[in-house]
Amino acid sequence: MAKMIHSMIRVLDEARATDFYRKAFGLDVAERLDFDSFTLLYLSNPESEFELELTVNKGREEGYALGDGYGHLAVSVDDLDAEHARFTGLGLNPGKLVEFNRDGALFARFFFVTDPDGYKIEVLQRHGRFK
Repeated sequence: MAKMIHSMIRVLDEARATDFYRKAFGLDVAERLDFDSFTLLYLSNPESEFELELTVNKGREEGYALGDGYGHLAVSVDDLDAEHARFTGLGLNPGKLVEFNRDGALFARFFFVTDPDGYKIEVLQRHGRFK
């Protein structure tokens, strides 16, 4: 059986990206691997074994074109309203709170936030399938 262990995104500025993910999601650098032409940063927190891998290509000065294939990363939280307020207070510019119903029942409550490189992250209230 396969186990999901990480997802990778390319970022332009290591400090800006790690600062965002630390403030927004409590992710700290678990390991930093420096190579000649790139650096890999594995971010994690005690909540999950799943990691976010940031790849910083050295010498790159222009942002990445995300194209139309990327959708979003998703995280779940215990108190969505408190997280939305915290993100707002940190100046992270979260999107509006959304309540999504299906068949007359709550399916999901969430908001989106965009990281410094343009990647969208969905922040979901822990409920139902979103644990």
